[in-house]
Amino acid sequence: MIIEVSGLRRLFKKVVAVDGLTFAIERGSAVGYIGANGAGKSTTIKMLTGILRPSAGTVLTCGLEPLRQRRRLARRIGVVFGQRSQLWWDLPLRDSYRALGAIHRLDHRPRLAELAERLDLASFLDTPVRQLSLGQRIRGEVAAALLHSPELLILDEPTIGLDVLSKERLRAFLAEQRTAFGTSLLLATHDMGDVRRLTERVLLVDHGRLAFDGTLDGLARQVGAERILVLDLAEPARPLSEIPGTRLVGVEAGGLRQRLSFAPGTTTVAAILSAVTERAQLHDLTIEEPDIEGVIRQLYSA
Repeated sequence: MIIEVSGLRRLFKKVVAVDGLTFAIERGSAVGYIGANGAGKSTTIKMLTGILRPSAGTVLTCGLEPLRQRRRLARRIGVVFGQRSQLWWDLPLRDSYRALGAIHRLDHRPRLAELAERLDLASFLDTPVRQLSLGQRIRGEVAAALLHSPELLILDEPTIGLDVLSKERLRAFLAEQRTAFGTSLLLATHDMGDVRRLTERVLLVDHGRLAFDGTLDGLARQVGAERILVLDLAEPARPLSEIPGTRLVGVEAGGLRQRLSFAPGTTTVAAILSAVTERAQLHDLTIEEPDIEGVIRQLYSA
């Protein structure tokens, strides 16, 4: 087990930030930790890494007690906080890696060479961290967290502020690292693209309590989120508003393209298509999955 949490609780004055949280994460897993601002995500991570002491409950990270065995734990985990830096602000990036190598008592150069190639760091290794762009700094932070090849990588909003291309490159790299090294991943983020691309399981926390534990598709089913069947017809047809188990949500191009919404479990794509082909000739189709941000908003408002 890479993480074990039981009855975890953290109070700030009269505010309960984490309230009776219990979950376990298997070694080698990739888990998304999601929730609204103030739900308790960052507080949980600080307790998992030994920065904060729990008010109650127990936590084991890599089999260690984070607060009591913090030094040993630091050698086995890597952490990236999107809005906090572990790099030395006024020093060249290369010097930060040299210092981190000394802290971990390892020859960092072979691993740095690999990370610099994969994350495209070479052109700014000798640039002071304060002069780096946001995208360059985040890539530098990820490299710092992976320099000692940790068993567990914890990311707290790692792609915040990055452009679409930078996000995609970082996601691809993290997926490759998991495949190559079997690194466990705990990802706390608001970016559902990160969660969908990088994780197999999600933990949804609401006001410090675990509200859901499962897959993204399972989360969508729990709130009754609908899928959209986009139908491209061979010829314009009247609106397909009478297909059993569906709801017509859009007609485009004079009836050539029509969108039908349906809830998984109430009908099937095969049944819908059978009914559609009785009324019109089908040319092509696509299925749009539920918008996960909308699913989460729906769950919070329920």
